[in-house]
Amino acid sequence: MIDNDNERNSEQELVRREKLARLKESGRNPFVITTFEQTHHSVEIKEQFDTLAEQEVSVAGRLMSFRSSGRASFMDVQDRDGRIQIYVNVNDLGQAVYAEIKTFDVGDIIGVKGKVFKTQRGEISIHAAEITLLTKSLEPLPEKFHGLKDIEQRYRRRYLDLITNRDSFDVFLKRTKIISSIRRYLDERGFIEVETPVLSTVASGAAARPFITMSNKLNMELHLRIATELYLKRCIVGGMERVYELGKDFRNEGVDIRHNPEFTMIELYQAFTDYNGMMELCENIIANATVSICGSTKVDYQGTELDFTPPWRRVTMLDAIKENGGPDFEKIKTDEEARAAAVEFHLSMELKKDIRNCCRGDVMNAAFEHFVESNLIQPTFVMDYPTEISPLTKQKPNDPSMTERFEAFVFSREIANAYSELNDPIVQRERFIQQAGERELGDDEAYRLDEDFIASLEVGMPPTGGMGIGIDRIVMFLTDTYSIRDVILFPVMKPGE
Repeated sequence: MIDNDNERNSEQELVRREKLARLKESGRNPFVITTFEQTHHSVEIKEQFDTLAEQEVSVAGRLMSFRSSGRASFMDVQDRDGRIQIYVNVNDLGQAVYAEIKTFDVGDIIGVKGKVFKTQRGEISIHAAEITLLTKSLEPLPEKFHGLKDIEQRYRRRYLDLITNRDSFDVFLKRTKIISSIRRYLDERGFIEVETPVLSTVASGAAARPFITMSNKLNMELHLRIATELYLKRCIVGGMERVYELGKDFRNEGVDIRHNPEFTMIELYQAFTDYNGMMELCENIIANATVSICGSTKVDYQGTELDFTPPWRRVTMLDAIKENGGPDFEKIKTDEEARAAAVEFHLSMELKKDIRNCCRGDVMNAAFEHFVESNLIQPTFVMDYPTEISPLTKQKPNDPSMTERFEAFVFSREIANAYSELNDPIVQRERFIQQAGERELGDDEAYRLDEDFIASLEVGMPPTGGMGIGIDRIVMFLTDTYSIRDVILFPVMKPGE
C-alpha cells in the first residue's frame, strides 16, 4: 500500500531540490551566504511598536506561511521569540524579485529589511523593502502547525517539534530559566559551582547500575558517573565549605515517563549543617524557581494544584507507613519479624531481592513504596530512613537503626534525596563492606567501595549536609509536562526503523 503522505513529501522534496539547482545555476546559491544582521526579534518589535513604528528594522527567521493576492503578499516569519507578519508589494521590490519571492517555500529561512507598521486590521507587521533567501529548506515541514502527529517523531526529530510546536519550544526556554534561577539562588548564598569527572574508575554515590566503557590508551575499565556525591565531598574536605555541581548523570536503567538513562541532577553540599538545613534549602530553592517561572508558589500540574510554599510537610517514614495502613515498624524489631510482615502485607513485588536475604530496612522501604508513595501529592519531606539502605548517611543519635536522611516527594515522585553526611571513615568503610555483601547476593545496584574517598574522610570532613535534586522532574512540574521525554531535548531512543 502506498503511503500518500510520504509520496507527496517526496514530490515536494524533488521540486525544492530543482529550485535549489536553478538558484545555484544562476549564481544565487543561498548556502554561500555567511551572515545577516538582525536588529530586532519579533516580540521585541511588537512590544516596542510605539518606538519602532515607521522605523527600519532587520529580522530573520523561518518562513511559516505565504498568502498571495496578486501584486501583494503576506508571509509569517518565525524567529526565536515568535512570529511576525511581513507585507510584500510588487511595486516596492520589482516584478522580477517579487516573482522570485513567490517561489519561496514554507520552511525556507529568510532575512527581511523594512519599516514597521500596523495593518488596517491592527496587526503589527514589517513592510518589506528587501528580502534575502538565507537557507533553502529541502524537506517540507509537517502539515499541522501544532506539533508532529506521531509523538515518537517529536523526540526523534526534536528540531521539527521545536519549529512547529511553540508549546514545546517554550518548555525548553522555561527549563533554561529554571536552571538559571537555581544557580543564581545558590551563588547568592556563597556556594561554589565546580566540575567533577564524568569518567571514573569507581561508579559510586548512588544505588544504580553504571554504564561501562574502556580506555584504549590506559587499557582500563571506566564508568560513566551515576552521581557526583563522592567527588563533591572531597571538595568539602578540601575546605570549600559550600559546593554544587549541575550536570549529567548516567544510570543503566529502564526508560519510562519518569526515567531516562541520561538525566540532569544538581548535587550540593554545605559544611556545618545537617539534613534539617538541607530541607530548608530544598524547599526554598524550588519555591524560588516556581515563583520565577510561574509567578506564584502554586502551580497546576495535570489538573492538580500543587503548592510549593514553604514550609513543606515533614513526616517520618515510620509514621507515613502507619498513617497509610502499613505495618508498625516500631513494633517490628528483627529481620525475621520484618520478613514475616512482608509476607503478611504482600510486599513481594516491592522487594528488590529474595525475601530470605531481606533485612528490616529492606522491608520497611518496600512497605513505604507499597503504601505511601502514591499518596504523596503535595510537596512532602519523608524523613529518617533505615540504616541498611542509607550507606552514606549518619545514624540518628537516639536510634542507630535509622539515619538522618530525607527524600522529597511531589505527585508521588521523588524529586530530592538528602542526608546528614556520614563523615566517620571507619563506619563508612564498614558500610561499603556491607554493600559489597549485598552485591554478592545479587544486588548489582549496591554501592561500590571507593578507597580514595575513604582516604579523604580520614583527612577529616566537617559535619556536612548534602542533597541531590532531579532537575528534569522539577521542570516537568513547573511546565505541566507528563513525560520526562518532553523536558529533555534529545531523550535516549532506540534507532528508528
